[in-house]
Amino acid sequence: MVSVVQNVAIDCANPYELARFWSGVTGRPLHPEDRPGDRETQVLLSPDGPVLHFNRVPEAKTVKNRVHLCLRPETSRDQEVQRLLGLGATLVADHRNPDGTGWAILADPEGNEFCVLRSESDRAAAHP
Repeated sequence: MVSVVQNVAIDCANPYELARFWSGVTGRPLHPEDRPGDRETQVLLSPDGPVLHFNRVPEAKTVKNRVHLCLRPETSRDQEVQRLLGLGATLVADHRNPDGTGWAILADPEGNEFCVLRSESDRAAAHP
């Protein structure tokens, strides 16, 4: 027997607003019943797969995430980093290398870290 991942839970102060940010990141919709002020909201990543679940907690984030999301963009990594910064993310650490390898660590509006990896086209260009 095995377990299936139902959701990835993210603690936060404002579930609806953080879910809206991640909806913009992933291009996936919020659950249709979610509203501003709800204690919990969800971003539906796929009909059959896990969801991003945002849960209001009283305490603020204080240390580095032990689990985080790694994103592989459809566009180039660098274009995606710029797009996400425009959505409200902040750059935490830049591990991009001059040869095109590496990744960028960003944080969502509540400080939860996530990585932006090279896209498939970035990877293909490095290994023709």
